Amino acid sequence: MYTAQGKLKQQYMIEQHLPLVRRQALNLRARLPASVELDDLIQAGTIGLIDAVRRFDPEQGVTLVTFATQRIRGAMLDELRSRDWVPRSVRRNVRTLDTALRQLEQRLGRHPEEREIAAELDLPLEEYRQLLLDANGSHLLALDEMASDEVDARSTATHSPSPFAELVDGRDRQRLVQAIDNLPEREKLLMALYYQEDLNLKEIGAVLGVSESRVCQLHSQAVARLRNWLAE
Repeated sequence: MYTAQGKLKQQYMIEQHLPLVRRQALNLRARLPASVELDDLIQAGTIGLIDAVRRFDPEQGVTLVTFATQRIRGAMLDELRSRDWVPRSVRRNVRTLDTALRQLEQRLGRHPEEREIAAELDLPLEEYRQLLLDANGSHLLALDEMASDEVDARSTATHSPSPFAELVDGRDRQRLVQAIDNLPEREKLLMALYYQEDLNLKEIGAVLGVSESRVCQLHSQAVARLRNWLAE
């Protein structure tokens, strides 16, 4: 049983860390399609914050900010997964892309270039790039899910694991590191800027000298390569 003083302390901690929820929501929202509402992410993140404050144990040697950040992001990702916001047609195109990419890599013995992938799919280059844009939303969460050291048990129990999700426990992280290191140079730099430096798409575009939409295309292509490599 919590004392009245303990409850007041928890409420104070929650209120003090609400700006953290908004920052996390804005950061994640910048990586998602326009159909995803910021308020929905904030609502889910607030639930994650409340859970974090209730569960926080300072004896574990982790700061509340670090612990809460993991819980907040996890709650937001749970909300997105529960809505299954990626259209079936996009999922189908992602599977088609993965198959074409895998066949090309096996045949060529190297990472295929954009024009080669487009030709394999029997698509004009611009249509292939639009496919990458459409697919990018389904790819954006993949490494975010993997990057968190703490995975909510509800998520792992109710969702089939992807090659990325299976890396969460740390057993095969080295495989991911190796896969990223084997990417074409520009895609490898993009992944580092996005997931390590935490730059948004516009900032990455400025570094690479390309448009924001082009960054989305390159990101989607990079994740497709990683997915194939990790699924082997």
